[in-house]
Amino acid sequence: MTPEILAGLVAAREAGRAVVLATRLPDGAQHLLPDESAAPGLLAAGANALAEDQSRMVEIAGETWFLHVHAPPPRLLIVGAVHIAQSLAPMATAAGFAVTILDPRTGFATEARFPGTALNHAWPDEAVAALAPDARTAIVTLSHDPKLDDPALDRGLRTEAFFVGALGSRKTHAARLQRLASLGHGAASLARVRGPVGLAIGAVTAPEIAVSILAELIAARRKAPMDAA
Repeated sequence: MTPEILAGLVAAREAGRAVVLATRLPDGAQHLLPDESAAPGLLAAGANALAEDQSRMVEIAGETWFLHVHAPPPRLLIVGAVHIAQSLAPMATAAGFAVTILDPRTGFATEARFPGTALNHAWPDEAVAALAPDARTAIVTLSHDPKLDDPALDRGLRTEAFFVGALGSRKTHAARLQRLASLGHGAASLARVRGPVGLAIGAVTAPEIAVSILAELIAARRKAPMDAA
């Protein structure tokens, strides 16, 4: 590994940016992808590895490359320090997500209720803006309070977040979409909101609902077919 590639790898890690270290076998030539000097086929393979978050061996133009994905954990921003969030946060953490609870109500978003989970007490739209969601970030609103959920959804839909979901009945969701439309969101933006969030598994209790939400999150991240509740 050259000093330049090592420095680039360290810089990407410090910036929380996902990259791919491509190593050609057996001679050990390397690229830190994306890299404009790399061949188009290698760039495309690196982009696929990043999208799927999986390291792999590939054959390109008769050459064998090992693509090692270096990426921060995917993030999950949960709006609303409610009972479902208390179940979802540890489950999502166990599944590899870096979880943050967003709720300005300091009596709800506490270390005692969410041990070991990052807490953000800023107003949700300000918190989402500060956390700068990228294509490895999911946002789920659970508070049932439009004053909290809507600002977070409004801001989240203006980012590259790979998943934006909202809890609530179909009637509640329809009204939510009308409010978001009044904030300037068009049909394509509104279609990104998964609501009611969660796969249709007949969930009733808070832990069951959390399982359905996490299952939909994982399916979206892995680009698997899914049916919303």
